Amino acid sequence: MKLRLGQRTLELPSGEPVVMGILNIGRDSVADSRSFDSVEQQVARGLELVGAGAEIIDIGVLSGRTDTAPIPVEEEIDALCPLVQALSAEGISVSIDTWRAETIAAAVDAGAALINDTSGLLDPSVAEIAAASGAGLVVMHTRAAPKQEYFPSYTDPVADVLDFLRERVTQAVELGVAPEQILLDPGLDYAKAPQESIEVLRNLAGLAVLERPILLAVSRKYFIGMVANALPEERLAGTLAAVEFGVSAGAQIVRVHDVAQVSQYLRTRAALRGDGEVAMLGQREDDRLKWIAPK
Repeated sequence: MKLRLGQRTLELPSGEPVVMGILNIGRDSVADSRSFDSVEQQVARGLELVGAGAEIIDIGVLSGRTDTAPIPVEEEIDALCPLVQALSAEGISVSIDTWRAETIAAAVDAGAALINDTSGLLDPSVAEIAAASGAGLVVMHTRAAPKQEYFPSYTDPVADVLDFLRERVTQAVELGVAPEQILLDPGLDYAKAPQESIEVLRNLAGLAVLERPILLAVSRKYFIGMVANALPEERLAGTLAAVEFGVSAGAQIVRVHDVAQVSQYLRTRAALRGDGEVAMLGQREDDRLKWIAPK
């Protein structure tokens, strides 16, 4: 399967997931307490994530949390675009995590290659921007407006996700988005109670009928916190368990905070599942890889 991201086409071989690194630059992140006070620090963090194994960097200014109000659009654009431009100039595929069409248009002009629309295509003009620019488009399931806490009564959350995504994909294509630009996200934790997110993830493989790659956004999610009684930045083990399940169910891109750890996990997983010679990143003469130096 392939995913078109502007001028780049990303190959997505089965069983070889791509890592998307999360770079939050706002002040109210759901699950990341780190902050970066300058564009230089933000760029350095983006490059660090790429060095750790990320092929896409997903930048967000606005968080999905429902207890804070969104900042003005102009402020979001001013925060986002310099970083998008700087990382794109380094040859990095940049994704933008927002739902506001004005911000999306400005960020795509600055070089963003993927639109991570967390509204579920609430504004059809977002699809029109993707169609005109060739940028990739994340079609995400949610029944709530952005920044709105809302838990609808699903008769069948799994069926709702499938029906919603099928409808929105059709809408995007009708607005000019090519199928190879579309990436699907089941929207775990968005307008879903923890048990509903778990049910959707358990049935992730069913999205294969839509014939588009799946974005697995499970990193530090609330449903993991509820299962494990763990705070947001204490959910790496639970995140790895969810990554394993999702990748085994067919997800092609994993969106994560802990890029180095998840990349190590996926490399080891691939080595154990393969049957040929394993490419080693380490050097045999490097004794640091054998043991801790004596004190």
